[in-house]
Amino acid sequence: MSCRWVRRAAAAIVLLAACAVCVRLAPVYWGAWRFRQYVAAVARDPHARRQPEDWIRARLVNQAAKLGLPVRSDQVRIHRMADRFELEVRYVAPVTFAFYSVDLHFRPRARGH
Repeated sequence: MSCRWVRRAAAAIVLLAACAVCVRLAPVYWGAWRFRQYVAAVARDPHARRQPEDWIRARLVNQAAKLGLPVRSDQVRIHRMADRFELEVRYVAPVTFAFYSVDLHFRPRARGH
């Protein structure tokens, strides 16, 4: 009978640890999702496409900062072609746990016509 309680306690600990990891990662992924939506909106905006590259970079970096994401201007790539406009941002978001840290790599991309 005591073996059953040990297994249940171990299962509860594993479940709590998994929940703690999810709670710690959720804000980073939520911010990354919101930033991806913003990058797509800028790529579709005809006014933004006519702006200088530095203006676009600054707009994306400022929005990332508002969302708490570590994006620098050198991580923003802008590709202008005759019929297309592409934005790509590559950044790493470090997440630290009590005994471990991990770097989450993100790469939002969007095209506009």
